[in-house]
Amino acid sequence: MLQYTIQRIALALGIVFVAMSALFGVMIALPGDPTSVLLGPRATPEIRAMFRAQMGLDDPVLLQILRFWGRVLSGDLGTDFFRNRPVSEAVLNALPHTVALVFGAIFWSATLGILLGAFSADRRNSLLDRLTGVLSVAFIAAPSFVVALYSLLLFAVVLRWFPSIGAGEPGDILSRIHHLVLPSLAIGLAWVGYVARIVRASMLEAMNESFIRTARAFGLPRRRVTYNYALRVAILPAVQVLGVGIGGMLSSAVFAEIVFSRPGIGTLIYDSVSSRNYPVVMGSMLVAIGFFVTCALIADLINAALDPRHRTSR
Repeated sequence: MLQYTIQRIALALGIVFVAMSALFGVMIALPGDPTSVLLGPRATPEIRAMFRAQMGLDDPVLLQILRFWGRVLSGDLGTDFFRNRPVSEAVLNALPHTVALVFGAIFWSATLGILLGAFSADRRNSLLDRLTGVLSVAFIAAPSFVVALYSLLLFAVVLRWFPSIGAGEPGDILSRIHHLVLPSLAIGLAWVGYVARIVRASMLEAMNESFIRTARAFGLPRRRVTYNYALRVAILPAVQVLGVGIGGMLSSAVFAEIVFSRPGIGTLIYDSVSSRNYPVVMGSMLVAIGFFVTCALIADLINAALDPRHRTSR
């Protein structure tokens, strides 16, 4: 297990390095000049050239990438062009909102998906199984921004069960949770379908395993065999899917944060890309990619701990 853990950590660090280096090159290649946004259209070419030189924007891309990683290794994410504040401050202010949103989506995905998948597998080929399958496919097909808009219209505007915008009152946990329900549901609903189908398929496969037949032969109740033994094995692929699905949830968080006017990494990245604020974009993306890779790593390690076969399969 120790060797497997070291290999996975090394792979995760390599993914972060390659992804961020490629993203940095893409950001530099994008059309647009941050000096035009920051200094305005009336700035002279001399002032713009001086600003670009101060920010190192005229240096070769490779040198800028090396300088970026040098700052990261020293704990410095750079300085915000427009607000003259450390990028780490802006990212740390936005990160808790996005983390809460993603983990809220994971809660909906895991809870509803596992329940639907287990329920469907327990009643295989029944009318309820087919209905559950239709619902799962519908959840997968529904884009997160469409779900966000319709949930906002129905539950916030028409029924007025939940607030429509904001992240809640600072320090008030109940208010934060109340504001979190709709956006997290909008993100997590699509993954409910994925988890449900995977859990169903895994449970049906597990029901044919020898240890399940042995449990039945000993006369254990059907529900105990299904939910205590088969479901325990069927959850493992769902854990892996949710770990990988963090990336999809992070991308969906951009739409949810914009629709529900929530502060977060998604909103910060969107505003920074629009203004060509390179340091904030790179700092935010570094944290987002690091968060995604860390969650995928944790999912791999959990799977390896629960099922030793994963340690030798890669």
